[in-house]
Amino acid sequence: MLKEDGFSAIELLAAVTVTIIVMIASLGAFNDGLGLNEKATLTADLGQNLQAGANLMVRDFVRAGLGIPTGGIPIPTGAGALPVKRPGPKGTSLTFDPSATTVASVNAGNDLGPTVIGRKTDIVNILCADNTLALDQKPLKSIASDGKSMIVDSGTPITGVDNAIRAGDLIMFSNALGNALQQVTSVSGQTVQFQPSDSLNLNQASASQGSIRQLRDSGTYPPTTATRVLMITYYLDTTTDAANPRLVRQINNSPGQAVALVLEDMQMTFDLVDGVTNPTAVPAPSSPNQIRKVNIVVTGRSSVPLRNTGEYMRRSLNTQVSLRSMSFIDRYR
Repeated sequence: MLKEDGFSAIELLAAVTVTIIVMIASLGAFNDGLGLNEKATLTADLGQNLQAGANLMVRDFVRAGLGIPTGGIPIPTGAGALPVKRPGPKGTSLTFDPSATTVASVNAGNDLGPTVIGRKTDIVNILCADNTLALDQKPLKSIASDGKSMIVDSGTPITGVDNAIRAGDLIMFSNALGNALQQVTSVSGQTVQFQPSDSLNLNQASASQGSIRQLRDSGTYPPTTATRVLMITYYLDTTTDAANPRLVRQINNSPGQAVALVLEDMQMTFDLVDGVTNPTAVPAPSSPNQIRKVNIVVTGRSSVPLRNTGEYMRRSLNTQVSLRSMSFIDRYR
């Protein structure tokens, strides 16, 4: 009968030790692989998030000034006029500069946004014509003497269509005497109302300057066209979820829509028409109407911290946009 000997304790201990070392090395490599995969995934998600928000801003900045008069649109000013409200972050009561007589195509908002991770953020208001409704192709049928209503020509349907006029829309009036801006309060058939106490304080027909009544000649409105205008505002929202700030795009004074998640900073500087100045705000005696290029920096954070370090990933995206509609000059006009 053959003698069968097993492993000695030393041999068994050596084998177990080698196995443990191999397992530790394998688990370490596996954990590193998971970390790299997580980092790559979060980096891609963060990059796409930043790019999505920046792309929308770039698109809107390219449209800035489209169909807007050179110098901006007059707004109600003068003795007794209320400041025109400026759309912005929830819970704020921002207004446009009380000394300004017009609202410009691009309105800088340096440090007017919420403070995130110890730094004040910027907001911006962009103005452009809305060409989805051919409202300006025919003169208006009539405008009430007090400017509180208008009747649109029946050849331009404004209700029952996809791009119908709705309460909250902004309407720019234009005739040989100038321009004015009001906010729709209600619509019935072809009649549009602009009653006082609108959400932006634009419907101040009695204001001594910048109101629709300044477009009258001896109490009568000459042939006048109307154009629907978009006031697009970008800001960071910390009210909905303070731990996860969002980039919000707001049209007029309607509730904003989140277009990018977990953005912690937004800063803008502006190149003025002189091609040299690069301010964060527009200093006097310069005017927002001199803005020709915007430089945008947005900073985002990963949605979750890295599992290996417990730290969030952060990335910044820088882009520049030339404001084509504000640079174009029709020398033949």
